[in-house]
Amino acid sequence: MKITCASFVKTATRPDQYPPAVTPELAVAGRSNVGKSSLINVLLNRRRLVRTSHTPGRTQALNFFTVNDRYSVVDLPGYGYAKVPEAVRRQWGPMVETYLRVRETLRMVLVVMDSRREPTRDDLSLVGWLRAYRRPWLPVLTKIDKLSRSEARQAVLRFRKPLDLGGGTDVIVFSARTGEGRERLWTAVEEALRSPNQVP
Repeated sequence: MKITCASFVKTATRPDQYPPAVTPELAVAGRSNVGKSSLINVLLNRRRLVRTSHTPGRTQALNFFTVNDRYSVVDLPGYGYAKVPEAVRRQWGPMVETYLRVRETLRMVLVVMDSRREPTRDDLSLVGWLRAYRRPWLPVLTKIDKLSRSEARQAVLRFRKPLDLGGGTDVIVFSARTGEGRERLWTAVEEALRSPNQVP
């Protein structure tokens, strides 16, 4: 999809602060410092739309963006970073779970994970919520440019079992530095955004 306009809308922590649910929505979730912000910037072809930081845990609320006045993208707060204040970490679960449960225009969640690591307990909890609330989701393995081709193939296989993925389930490998995986990811995202909000 050609991006002609992408802009920040607002930050929210609870449903009464969400912008009106009028356009199909894509959410991006993942552990702090996994590359969510860079992924969104590359996906939307905007270098600084989402603020990136070398300090994990900076995103502590839901940030809403609009794309071409047709779609919405939501950057969910990163999880799993120990140096975030305990009170903030306790808020993460209810904040995100509420969004996943009530947001009627949500069409897909990108679950972003570092291709060099193993899925964490928080990753698996998030996937459990998505399955419980029947939300379509797609695993995206970032920083793939740091692996050889052989290592990248092994990474995909390594994530399939703990995430309980069937053989036909897509796993997107992605590099914010090289742009690898962007077109394949956009194809999957556009298909989801155009589909009814239901899971077979």
